Amino acid sequence: MKQANIQIKNKRASFDYEFLDIYTAGIVLTGTEIKSIRHGKAGLVDSYCFFNAGELWIKNMNISEYSDGTYNNHQPRRERKLLLNKKELRKIERQVKETGLTIIPTKLFINERGLAKMVVAVAKGKKEYDKRQSIREKDDKRMMDRMFKK
Repeated sequence: MKQANIQIKNKRASFDYEFLDIYTAGIVLTGTEIKSIRHGKAGLVDSYCFFNAGELWIKNMNISEYSDGTYNNHQPRRERKLLLNKKELRKIERQVKETGLTIIPTKLFINERGLAKMVVAVAKGKKEYDKRQSIREKDDKRMMDRMFKK
């Protein structure tokens, strides 16, 4: 059975944050959660990552309840553990503690083996003038593309 390419993106993240380092992490899910993700019923809006006892967790990620789930359906906004190796975890934790950076989930996808993966970025918040600059660069790129297509 060929699976549709599921990619759920946090579109607001690249506008509000400047990404410094990007990591791909596994995510611990229950059976009904992975089924909902395969149907594309998940959202990364307002979600963020934090450390608890040396482990990386994601909070506020919404995975809608599975429609065919019974009494053992999952809670939509529960905290979920992210899986990275110890070296990466220590590096990220050091960056976040020392410099005041944050960890933002940017994309949730299903890999070729059928496993759910999360792309997280160590990011620095943008100021208002940085956001205006991003919009200006995007508009300029769009105009250049239009001019060269003619």
